[in-house]
Amino acid sequence: MIRIEVWGDKACFTRPEFKVERISYDVITPSAARGILDCVYWHPGLKWKVDRIYVLNPIKYVDFKRNEVKTRLNGNKAIKMMNGGCESLFLDAVAERTQRTTKALKNVHYVLEAHFQMTKNANPQDTPGKFYAITRKRLEKGRCSAEPYFGCREFPVAFREWNGGDNIPTIDDTKDLGYMFFDYDYSRSDIIRPIFFHAKMIHGVISLTDVEIGIPQSHWL
Repeated sequence: MIRIEVWGDKACFTRPEFKVERISYDVITPSAARGILDCVYWHPGLKWKVDRIYVLNPIKYVDFKRNEVKTRLNGNKAIKMMNGGCESLFLDAVAERTQRTTKALKNVHYVLEAHFQMTKNANPQDTPGKFYAITRKRLEKGRCSAEPYFGCREFPVAFREWNGGDNIPTIDDTKDLGYMFFDYDYSRSDIIRPIFFHAKMIHGVISLTDVEIGIPQSHWL
């Protein structure tokens, strides 16, 4: 088990039910937390599992507008072009520019408690002790294989190993956070399905060790 302290000025963990405007969840999602761990140390022989999320700062929002494009590239056109078609992928960013509102979190601060499972891709000489030692060394030196971010790449993450022991100063807040995005299900090769869970924060702690998860009915097929 390892605990990592992460913090930053802003964060946006976009709720999927809002199609145009970016509205953040109240706290970091488990998949975003796992993504930070993967950025610090990724290896095919391990798979990170987030056990608990400790919320250290009060939940506060900030609203601002950003310039974005209102049209996405068409995947079918890209495939047709790859196969020798004459479809153009050109997108005029000036003509397609629009302003959209983002409701993001500000002054976020978390402690992520996690462990990893060894996978079949681990080498015979790989051991849990070796992987934990490498992770702690990378945290100590501030190294990462990719720059971690809080939901959007413009919101970078500062990180280090938590050395404060079990006395983690979480906020004294208990609330039902509703259904939240958990992660993706990669068990099928033909489709990637989103998984959601019922998130509850008790005195600033979100436990992920025994949660109810489910896949939306439209994604079962």
